Amino acid sequence: MTDTLRFFRAPVRAISDVTPSFRRFTFGSADLADYGDPGFDQRVKILFPTPTASLDDMPTGDDWYDRWRELPDERRPVMRTYTTRAVRNDAGEVDIDMVAHDVVGPASAWISEASVGDEVLILAPTRSHTGVSYGIDFVPPARSENILLAGDETAAPAIAVILEQLPPEARGVVVVELPHPADAEYLPRHDGFEYHVSAREGDATRHTHLLTAVAECAERLVPGGRGADVEEIDVDTDILWEVPRTAKGGAALKSAPLYSWLAGEAGAIKTLRRHLVTERGVDRRAVAFMGYWRLGRSEN
Repeated sequence: MTDTLRFFRAPVRAISDVTPSFRRFTFGSADLADYGDPGFDQRVKILFPTPTASLDDMPTGDDWYDRWRELPDERRPVMRTYTTRAVRNDAGEVDIDMVAHDVVGPASAWISEASVGDEVLILAPTRSHTGVSYGIDFVPPARSENILLAGDETAAPAIAVILEQLPPEARGVVVVELPHPADAEYLPRHDGFEYHVSAREGDATRHTHLLTAVAECAERLVPGGRGADVEEIDVDTDILWEVPRTAKGGAALKSAPLYSWLAGEAGAIKTLRRHLVTERGVDRRAVAFMGYWRLGRSEN
C-alpha cells in the first residue's frame, strides 16, 4: 500500500437521514485526521463486514485486491464504491452519504441496520497525496461555457460535492432522477446552474426523466452537428467507464462549449452516451460517462 492511499479503520460516530433516500454516515477517529480529500467526485472503496466475514479478514497490503479475491465467499468482506462527501481533518471526521433503500444484499443491510460504533474499512487517499487522483472523474477543460451534470440517486452525492466546489462563475445544468420527491432537497444550490430534478413513480418510470431531460437540455446547449462514432459496449459483460484525460492526467481538451459528466445505472448511461456523442455531436473528449451500477446486479 502506498503512502498516498491506504485503508482507514472507520467507526461510525453519527448517523442522520438527510432526506428519505439519503443516509449520512459520519465516521470518526484519530486515524481519520490523515484522510485525504482531493476534491470533486473522489471515489473511495468501503469494506463492510458480514455475519461471516469480519474486517480482520481483510488483507490490506500492496496485494490486497488479489488476496481479497482469493478469499472464500463466506470470509470476504463486501466492497462497494462511494464518494467522499466531506472531510473534517481537525475533528478526525469523514461524511459519506449512502442511498437507503430496500435490503437486497449485505451492503444495503449494513446501511439499514448500522448503529453508532459499528466499523468499516475505507480505502482512500491520505493527506500526503499529491498529483493526479484517478479516483476523480470530474476532469473538465480549463474553459467550459456550460457543464452538464446528470445521473440517478447513486450519482447525487458526487454531483452535490461538484456543485459545492465549482466556482461561482460556473454555468450549467443539473439533471437528476431520484426515488422520492423530498430527495430534491439533497442537492445544494449553485446560482449558475438550472435544475431539472424529478422523482420517479416506481420502477416502471425508471430513467424516463433522466433520458428525456438530458435530451431536451442537450438540444438547447449543443449546436447541431455530425456526431462521432461510439464504440458500443455490452453493459451486461463490460464496464461502461470513459473519462477523457491527457497523458498527464488532466482534461483531454483545453476548452469546450459543453462538458458533460454523467453517472448512474449503466443501461441509462449507455443510452445517454450514444445520444450525446453520436446524435448530438458532442466531442467525446469533453464527456465523462460512468456506469456506477447495473440494474439487477451487485457491484464489487
